[in-house]
Amino acid sequence: MEPGEPLVISEKSSATMMTGGLSDTEPATPEVQQLVNQVKSQFEKRANMNCRVFTAIEYRTQVVAGTMYYIKVQVSDAEYVHLKVFESLPHENQGPSLVNFQTGKTRDDPLTYF
Repeated sequence: MEPGEPLVISEKSSATMMTGGLSDTEPATPEVQQLVNQVKSQFEKRANMNCRVFTAIEYRTQVVAGTMYYIKVQVSDAEYVHLKVFESLPHENQGPSLVNFQTGKTRDDPLTYF
């Protein structure tokens, strides 16, 4: 691959992105909700919160040595958080990990690199 050449993320999707750059924002998929479910306990412990609602709304990805997900998650009727979740390459056999998060977000706050 030449530097600056777009990387096709999936044959099913026409979405492209630069290696290391953030993808376009997309509606959350069942796979993204599964990632969110897997890091919920990590988030609750680190943020000292108990979340009855923990619904992925939208996400962006960044291709690194695995995939970094930036995910907007609804945690109450009007409160949202942004999660930064790392999913390693499949051959590494490691589950997703919560890298960072931002609280106090609204539904309209854009997902950005953090």
